Parts: sequence; structure tokens; C-alpha cells
Amino acid sequence: MTNVFDTLKERGFIAQCTNEAELRELFEKEQVTFYIGFDPTADSLHAGHFIALMAMAHMQRAGHRPICLVGGGTGTVGDPSGRTDMRKMLTDEQIEHNCECFKKQIARFIDFSDGKAIMANNADWLCKLNYVDLLREVGACFTVNRMLAAECYKQRWEKGLTFLEFNYMVMQAYDFYELNRRYGCRLEMGGDDQWSNIIAGVELCRRKCNKAVYGLTNKLLTKSDGKKMGKTAGGALWLDAEKTSPYEFYQYWRNIDDADVEKCLSLLTFLPMDEVHRLGSYKDQRINESKAILAYEVTKIVHGEEEADKAKKAAEALFGGASGNTDNMPTVTAAPGDKLLDVLTSGKVFASKGEGRRLIQQNGLTLNDAKVADPNYVLQESDFTDGAAIVKKGKKKYYKLTK
Repeated sequence: MTNVFDTLKERGFIAQCTNEAELRELFEKEQVTFYIGFDPTADSLHAGHFIALMAMAHMQRAGHRPICLVGGGTGTVGDPSGRTDMRKMLTDEQIEHNCECFKKQIARFIDFSDGKAIMANNADWLCKLNYVDLLREVGACFTVNRMLAAECYKQRWEKGLTFLEFNYMVMQAYDFYELNRRYGCRLEMGGDDQWSNIIAGVELCRRKCNKAVYGLTNKLLTKSDGKKMGKTAGGALWLDAEKTSPYEFYQYWRNIDDADVEKCLSLLTFLPMDEVHRLGSYKDQRINESKAILAYEVTKIVHGEEEADKAKKAAEALFGGASGNTDNMPTVTAAPGDKLLDVLTSGKVFASKGEGRRLIQQNGLTLNDAKVADPNYVLQESDFTDGAAIVKKGKKKYYKLTK
């Protein structure tokens, strides 16, 4: 069997690793228990988490044991990594609710049967710690100057870093220490923005337990221009079907830039790499075939085969002139006599009426294939065929108005 380190490397996951040769050898010799943490900052995981879930799935398929750690404890503080301001403080009830949502979503990607994986919540130990005991147990293992050199803290230095957030690195390091003691965890994985926090955990385990443990980061999900992928006009690209419909999710991947197709096929699907390279080599119009395969495969992993089939048929009905139906297109309720702009704004198609007016002025909105020229257009009975009308926003986003 191929060493999972080589699999992750070939597919483009690995950004940094504490000791590549030793870790690769460890994967060769034994089943490795590893963990990835997910702080419950919202009630759904999003596309940025998806790459971590895929890395975890590859690890499990290779015979290693994941610990999926939800941050019921660390979520009370908030990770300052990649932030220019302090995260919004959540209530205990919100954190608990979000953790439960995460657990359900993660279970769609990871097999927890027969002890193949562990679900843990760091509230189980962090929320029970006595502050003085924590200082005495691990405080001497951290130097302030080393912590302040971390990129996640340097970014906040000018605007102000709260003492609350300054403790986050200690809490995440303590997680690794605790998971090592409880489950023999040897490896922490995470996004590359977590490198400083992961190194802190590796050092803490080495000092307190005198054990060799490892850290590995995956590349962040970015576009070819370096900007984060998974952002839409309405916000994040969520993995929850109630927040981002399977059709919208499918359309996002169907419409990515040509330059990002091969990378996304490699990171976000289980297609063999020779197939990934073949699809990624397509040019011009043919690259759209690859995008359709990417969209289908990613939607199938996140939402299941049935929803992926529905999204594909809905897209083909619009873009391919197929005779499929539009049942799975995002739907907005409307009626004759309603102002189109009001309907689309209340239906979250536009973030504001101002955005809608600008798009109309730029000839970027159509109703049933006819350009909408009047921002004050009022829907007519004749606009609805069999109780529905089709709106196109820009070049690629379609919505169905239903009476």
C-alpha cells in the first residue's frame, strides 16, 4: 500500500511538517492516531474546512485513526490566527449547539464505527482546568518572546492583542498534550495558518512527556491569485444544505477559474491522480467538462449522490439546453404585482437594493431571457409560466421565482 505521506504530498496537501523523514517512517510502521481541531465559530463547517476533512479521510483510508476534536473549550476564547480583530464571543449555548452541528457533519466524511475514529470535545478537559494548576503544570514550557514571534500574534500587535486571545496557543497546545495522554495521539494536523499553534503542542508534548510527536499542516484552499476560495457574494460556502443549497454548492465549483481546476480535483475529490492530470490538462471549452466532473464529485462527497445528480440535472437544463427540470434551483417566492428588485433583495439574491440597481444598470439581470432595464419593474402574470419564472444574475447564477 502507498504510504499516506506520499499520497498527501502527491495530491498537494502538505505545506509544512516537523520531521518529514521520521513521520513518513512512522506511517510505514504503525497505525498512527492523529487529530484535527474544529472550533465551533458557526453552526456549519464551510469550504475552508473541507480540505482538512479530505486530508483526514485519506489518512483513515490508509489505516490511520482520526480524532475529530470540536473546540467546545477553545471556542470560548477564539483563535486570533488570520484575524485583524477579535472574534465575536459566543454563549455557552451557542458553542454547544455549534459543536453538535459539527459532529453530525463530520460523521458524513469519517467512519466512526468499530473504533475507527474518535470524536472528542476539548471542553471535557479545558473547562475543568484550574487556572493556577494550569500555570504550574505547563506555564514554564512557554516563553513569551517565542509566542509573540508567532505570525498569528504579530498580525494583531498594532491593533491590540487581548490577553484572552494570547492564551489560545496554550489551550491548543494543551489539547495535543491531553490527546497524547488519553489516546496516544502522535500527530496534529491543520491548516497552514495553525503552524505556530501546532509547533507549541509538539514542544509541550516533548517537554512534559518526553515523547516524539509531530505536526503537519495542509495548504489553505486558495485560488490561483492567492485569495481564499469558498467565498460567495452571500458569505461563506457552507457544507450545510440549509445554508448553501446543493445546487448553489455545485454551481460554485462548476464556475471556478480554469487555472484552479486541477488543484481542486486533486485536493477535493478521490479521483486517481492520472485522471486528475488528464482532466486538468484540458483547455478552452473542453475544460468545462472537467469543471462539471469536479462539481459533481465534490457535491457527491458533501451532499450525497442523489443531491449531486439533482444539481447536475438542474445545471444541464440551464446550461446545456437539456430537457431536465429546474426543481433544485434556488427558489424565491414572488407574485404578480411585486417589485422584482424587492423580491430578489428579500430573497437574498442581492445583498442590498443598491447592488440590484447597479447590476440592472449594467445589463446584468435577465427575467426569462429578457434583459431587465427598469429597476422598478413590477412582475406581471405573463412572467410566470406554469407558476414559475427564471431570473439570471450575471452570467452564471440562476434563480427560480415561484408563485
